Amino acid sequence: MIQVGQYNLLKVIRMVEFGVYLDDGADGILLPKRFVPAGVKQGDELKVFLYHDSEDRMIATTQTPKGVVGDIVKLNAVSVTPMGAFLDWGLMKDLFVPASQQLHKMLPHGSYLVKIYLDEQTGRVAATEKIDTFLSNEILTVKELEEVNLTVYRRTDIGYVVIINQQHTGVLHFNEIYREITSGDVFKGFIKKIYPRDNKIDVAAGKSGYKRVEDEGDKIIRLLKENDGYLPYSDKSSPDDIYSFFQMSKKTFKMTLGNLYKNRLIALEKTGIQLLEK
Repeated sequence: MIQVGQYNLLKVIRMVEFGVYLDDGADGILLPKRFVPAGVKQGDELKVFLYHDSEDRMIATTQTPKGVVGDIVKLNAVSVTPMGAFLDWGLMKDLFVPASQQLHKMLPHGSYLVKIYLDEQTGRVAATEKIDTFLSNEILTVKELEEVNLTVYRRTDIGYVVIINQQHTGVLHFNEIYREITSGDVFKGFIKKIYPRDNKIDVAAGKSGYKRVEDEGDKIIRLLKENDGYLPYSDKSSPDDIYSFFQMSKKTFKMTLGNLYKNRLIALEKTGIQLLEK
């Protein structure tokens, strides 16, 4: 069964001058010639994305959209009409956001965080800024220390609300942020704490505990090797200097140094770190 707004694996059932038709159980779906990979023949299976073209016909493409149905992504508006806005999502036809699905009137060239969905009435792919209705912490699918995907949602007085695995919301507190972030940024993180009373979640960027230390330890060893075995940083260095060079918090830096020192990989000197010869 085909899925609009998703990738589908479909068989080539006939070839024509202007492309190939793919099996949908009926008359077939056109994959225009410009998107047909070289050497394709009848009977081959192709991974394609399905959506409706400007004439409302189901069409296939081998282009990669910036998001599929169910994704929350940040996209740029290319044009605006009284009926709604059109966003660039990487395909020939832009993604429509009805005026009723905008929080504020969208403007050309503006960037907006949206949820891609399948409109039940038209069967076409569309987008909405009204993301909150798709997010819930009522039944959680994550646990503490689990690694997750984070999307920055909005700024608050205590940090940033983030979207967790495109399903839940959590808070990334200001003291857990070590670089500039903005709405729509996507990065890996982990569940720091879950409050059972109301299922509120605190998150942190990067990896948890010793997984983070081990990964950052490899980074420090690599940087030492690239700098003749010595780096002028220590636990007395400022958090800003540490983050600027190592892209890690001072807390993680100190934990990582302790781990490397314990394993006799480095020497801690007054003015910096020395790589030990094996």
